[in-house]
Amino acid sequence: MAEMATDATLVVYTRPDCSYSDALLHDLDKDGVEYKQIDLSMFPELVSEVERLTGGERVTPVMVEGDLVIVGYHGIG
Repeated sequence: MAEMATDATLVVYTRPDCSYSDALLHDLDKDGVEYKQIDLSMFPELVSEVERLTGGERVTPVMVEGDLVIVGYHGIG
């Protein structure tokens, strides 16, 4: 079971003007969490994917790990 957890890829959708995205990335980096960042300003074609994940909202950050989707950021812990 532990191997499956380490194989999971965390994807974080962000925008450069989003202070919550900045805070999330800072905390993930501080805690040594590996992730793949997708900056929606560089990949606007993926906005529709974020809308699908959030139920129609254009909000960041959005974290996706497997079937788990977390919208927004309120701190770690």
